[in-house]
Amino acid sequence: MQIACYNNITGTMRQTDQIISYFEENLEMKIAVVGTGMIAREALTALRQVEGVEVVAICARPQSRDKARALAQEFGIAQVAADYGAMLTAHEADFVYIGIVNSAHFDYARQAIAAGWHVILEKPFTSTLAEAEELIARARAAQCYLFEAVTPLFLPNYQGILEALPQLGLIRLVQANYSKYSSRYDRYLAHDVAPAFDPSLSGGALYDLNVYNLELIVSLFGRPQSAVYTANIGFNGIDTSGVMTLRYDGFIATAAAAKDSTSPSFFMIQGESGWIRAEGAINTLPSFTIGLHGREPQTYALNRHEHRMVHEFEAMRDIFARKDYLSVEEGMQTSRAVIAVMEKARLVAGIQFRVD
Repeated sequence: MQIACYNNITGTMRQTDQIISYFEENLEMKIAVVGTGMIAREALTALRQVEGVEVVAICARPQSRDKARALAQEFGIAQVAADYGAMLTAHEADFVYIGIVNSAHFDYARQAIAAGWHVILEKPFTSTLAEAEELIARARAAQCYLFEAVTPLFLPNYQGILEALPQLGLIRLVQANYSKYSSRYDRYLAHDVAPAFDPSLSGGALYDLNVYNLELIVSLFGRPQSAVYTANIGFNGIDTSGVMTLRYDGFIATAAAAKDSTSPSFFMIQGESGWIRAEGAINTLPSFTIGLHGREPQTYALNRHEHRMVHEFEAMRDIFARKDYLSVEEGMQTSRAVIAVMEKARLVAGIQFRVD
């Protein structure tokens, strides 16, 4: 069976012979989901739309067992685990999807790799560069598939932007803004600190929202020559909003994100021969417009699924099926570069995590 893929910004389709279909071999990619929060529910919603992938277990801390049981019943998951180590030892799946508090990403991924599992790790990849480098080294040594689940990089609209980039000529400015008033911000103002605003749990606007902007910028243009983060700092030392300024050879990029205010989100690339602008939340990239000198702007909407996470799980399934470790390596290097930029910039801005 061949899988249809977008070939270019016109939205035309091609058949990719290299992708090995799970259905030809009558196999399924089995996943255990760790976590019961909002992102875990989102992942489960997306995963039941992905053919060739089965969620066989959900794991939660003992105090969240009832939430895990409710999710298992809702999504038809056979096993509920409250002991992460025991679940890893049982080894009833190929992958573990880790959708928990940021500060626990490293340890949970490290344990899974040590137990012989492949790992899908929610963004941000880790809290520090040292953690990222250790996970990558362990994944390479174990021949583990280690993915960061950062949705925009798996979207067809991202591929369309990437393919259109040479038409812009020399790049001069890049701007990104992903801002939305957090549902937990009012609690924060009352000094009731949720994990997303807790520096001991690696929270904050940079690691929660601006990471999407930086993943896009770094994946398209590489690691910057320098980066400076200017942030609004709350009462407990966490950034509630801020702007990252990145210097590249020949151009500047700015990445803004806010959890304490809202505005229309966008991603803009300006070149000497034209521009590309994506409207809407950075993590969904619902559409993009190309404007070239002397031509009418053209808008494209290439994403095939309404749910933003379906594309990434389909891509991971196919990478695993065709044993495409080169794509895994490229993804890990992008994750490493983004964490390196974020860690250095936040430390200069005076934002300290417990793990530092």
